[in-house]
Amino acid sequence: MGTKNDFTKGKILAPLLGFMAPVFLALLLQAMYGAVDLLIVGQFAESLDVSAVSTGSQMMMTITHLVTSFAMGTTILLGQRIGAGRGREGGEVVGSGICLFGAIAAVLTVLVPLLARPLSSVMNAPKEAFAATASYIRICGLGSVFIIAYNLIGSIFRGIGDSKTPLMTVLIACVCNIAGDLLLVAVFHLGAAGAAIATVAAQALSVVLSLLILRRRELPFRFERKDLRFKPSVIKPMTTLGLPIALQDLLVGISFLVLLAIVNDLGLIPSAGVGVAERVCGFIMLIPSAFMQAMAAFVAQNIGAGKYDRAKKTLGYAVAVSAGLAVIMFALTFWRGDLLSGIFSKDAAVIAASADYLKAYAIDCLLTCFLFCFIGYFNGLGLTRFVIVQGIVGAFLVRIPVAFLMSREVPVSMFHIGLATPCSTVLQVILCLICFFWANRRFSGSGAGKGAILL
Repeated sequence: MGTKNDFTKGKILAPLLGFMAPVFLALLLQAMYGAVDLLIVGQFAESLDVSAVSTGSQMMMTITHLVTSFAMGTTILLGQRIGAGRGREGGEVVGSGICLFGAIAAVLTVLVPLLARPLSSVMNAPKEAFAATASYIRICGLGSVFIIAYNLIGSIFRGIGDSKTPLMTVLIACVCNIAGDLLLVAVFHLGAAGAAIATVAAQALSVVLSLLILRRRELPFRFERKDLRFKPSVIKPMTTLGLPIALQDLLVGISFLVLLAIVNDLGLIPSAGVGVAERVCGFIMLIPSAFMQAMAAFVAQNIGAGKYDRAKKTLGYAVAVSAGLAVIMFALTFWRGDLLSGIFSKDAAVIAASADYLKAYAIDCLLTCFLFCFIGYFNGLGLTRFVIVQGIVGAFLVRIPVAFLMSREVPVSMFHIGLATPCSTVLQVILCLICFFWANRRFSGSGAGKGAILL
């Protein structure tokens, strides 16, 4: 049995883009879960439901990103072992991953619903939308097991170089989510609760489809029932690789939740406006996010094979293509933010607030094309501890303080509050450049380099 894609030889750009494209499309469709919720709620429900979905989905997105990031440890470990010719050990990686993430799923499925109201309170959900926000978080929390299962299965597919299968399953699930939203929100008028139910049902379907495909797929390793155990020699490197990535995303997510809480304190319209803008931003950031995930898998295989120079060339190609696309997204977001915001809301005041906020995010588009490629590159190298450091520095030394200071202005400018994000990204890119030159000196001419985590 061979790997789905061997990234350690041959051309770089075409295989990278071929792997990245399905990752992007899968992320796009996954983002459609929350986006469709907001779009349909914005057209068929009230502003309080829009605020509830935007606040509640931001909380659930933070949890989802946390799980996705932690699962990246599985992708990297599996990719490194396959790249090093140790693919036969893949069954142990998968089995230990199932046990680890199964335990996490059990905890979150109980904990999130119980904390729905406190989480809504922490988020400063407007009082008109408080009950609806708590309901959305509670229902989605009950589906945490499906969120975790889907992301673990996706990490396994990406680790063996297959990005098309997760795309196929999430496509089917997304269509079902749209149908469920239309039925529960537009027809039965269940508002934010209906959107949450449709989202959970669609995620459950995606997991079932993924499992059916995985059972029939020929894998580059043998997976047996005996592999389903907590094996310390596998759990330790998996956690060493995944935990820093997860903590970095968690802390960055918390910084955005704090930013949203600051805006929620300004009233219902700013809350709904930023909620709509964040949904638009979620789509804008899909391209750099796809490069980040593709880079991690691509670089991990090459590091496992001891081909650092090839991994470095991959970074150059990724940055070049991502930067070209970033210019287009900047122009669209800066000058037509109202058009993009209008997709998710019919309220003129909400659209205006969202468009103003998006002008700042347009600037961030020109920066994240570098940042996300660097993060994927460092994750593939195994330098995940640096990833968490740069994330913490950017989020808590820049993003939150700037957002707070800008919220104290009179009158408040959504554009100025939004500038907190690109200000943070500038510092993070500088830190990444410093780390890149350090890594280049350490790893060049020494194969994978002793600093890479090859476990």
